[in-house]
Amino acid sequence: MKKVALLGLASLLLASACAQAVSLNGQVGKDYSNLGFGFGTETSGIAVTGNWAHSEDDGEVAGLGLGYNLPLGPFLATVGGKGLYISPDSGSDGYAIAVGGGLQWKIASSFSLFGEYYYSPDSLSSGVKEYQEANAGARYTIMRPLTVEAGYRYIDMTGKEGHRDNAVADGPYVGVSASF
Repeated sequence: MKKVALLGLASLLLASACAQAVSLNGQVGKDYSNLGFGFGTETSGIAVTGNWAHSEDDGEVAGLGLGYNLPLGPFLATVGGKGLYISPDSGSDGYAIAVGGGLQWKIASSFSLFGEYYYSPDSLSSGVKEYQEANAGARYTIMRPLTVEAGYRYIDMTGKEGHRDNAVADGPYVGVSASF
């Protein structure tokens, strides 16, 4: 009976995921860059995300996220978590399990505002004392599938055991994405 229930749940998740759009994105800030993908991020239900952020001065972060999108009137709220590989320039490579979420507000058919925040305390990370990630901005869809984006990104790995803090991203950025 358990196998049938698990198979049914897996089939439901797979069928739900097949109807979702896939997006690829890239952003560039003053001293950092970020590449990412999303699966199901624009509709209610399960969403999968991934990204790689790099800074020449402070290291890099690669993450895979799983969230659940909930429609709340004109907003789309996301709750979830991320598994992260962290590689600060000052400190040890390690991991972090961050929890958080975000909010999207579709103001018009082609314009939206968004924000998100994820946090990992010392108890859910190695190599750093804590991990924080925040992102906020606006998106404008020129024509489907092309969207341009501008915002502010903050990614910080607080140093541990005498190592300095590493801010992989801390500033404005511009970006582009394509959804299929």
